[in-house]
Amino acid sequence: MIEKIYADYAWEQTVKLLAIDSPSGFTSRAAEWVRDAFSQLGCEAKITTKGGVLIDLGGKNEQDALFLEAHADTLGCMVAEVKGNGRLRLTNLGGMNPYNAEAENVRVYTRSGRVIEGTCQLCNASIHVNLDYSSTSRKWDVMEIVLDEDVSSAAETRALGIEVGDIVCFDPRTRRTESGYLKSRFLDDKLSVGILLGFAKYLKDNAIVPERKVYAHVTVYEEVGHGGSASVPAGVTEAISVDMGCVGNGLQCTEKQVSICAKDSGGPYSYEVVGKLIEAAKKTGADYAVDIYPGYGSDVEATLRAGFDIRHGLIGAGVYASHGYERSHIDGVYSTLKVLCGYLEV
Repeated sequence: MIEKIYADYAWEQTVKLLAIDSPSGFTSRAAEWVRDAFSQLGCEAKITTKGGVLIDLGGKNEQDALFLEAHADTLGCMVAEVKGNGRLRLTNLGGMNPYNAEAENVRVYTRSGRVIEGTCQLCNASIHVNLDYSSTSRKWDVMEIVLDEDVSSAAETRALGIEVGDIVCFDPRTRRTESGYLKSRFLDDKLSVGILLGFAKYLKDNAIVPERKVYAHVTVYEEVGHGGSASVPAGVTEAISVDMGCVGNGLQCTEKQVSICAKDSGGPYSYEVVGKLIEAAKKTGADYAVDIYPGYGSDVEATLRAGFDIRHGLIGAGVYASHGYERSHIDGVYSTLKVLCGYLEV
């Protein structure tokens, strides 16, 4: 049975990855870190042409291979306009929501390599001045980045090197509580990358060679819908997306469990794979829940839409407040590792 130390290791690696800004389209540093982290464990890992990371976790039967997918890209924004007052209008990358972005600290990455700090605010953000503050619907066109620089015109902002198309990254505010809760922006899905690293370390530490070949793919365009649409090795018959499990009204899962998804907005997952995931959870004593996600899509669905003939499934540690300031628990991480081990019988 896998020990809980691998859940702690998974979180330690997650923290390191969370410190690397990587919204969709701006992921090269994160991908390099992921490649190196798996390589240091003794896994063959390479960056794909598209920019993701393909990892060989070992195994025997290459004609019945399992493909594990997680993603390192996150939500964020891009500069849409340098305004006349020197502030920045934004366009979102992925599902970044302006209600969740307000009053957050940001980093603006210029193409010259300079990084400039600022804050995402409602336009005219002083409550004592803006009498419509509370009634204003938060949309990106009424939000702006207030730079922490002495600028008051577009020319002064451009002199800093900022231009349309520059990337705006939000502070993740990562922490772990004494009670085991894990809080941060972008647990979706960097927590799952950490889980795959914990699983890889378990295999390597114990010299385990699974009966079937196992690959992992850490994608970098999941948040915009096409992360898992490429780089599937020959012989793969099943793909499991290791992504966040949904927690919310009408669902059973909590942050301390692993969620097994039966259906999401893209339709049902493979009945056979879902059944085997449930059996793996029962066999290993993982605390699990089976749920249906009403507003969710995954890497493995992109894999299917790309035309690959595979069976698919989705699991993940329960995460509350998805696409906001998210929260999970170390117990959910541990249960997810148990299900992976049970599925592969390792």
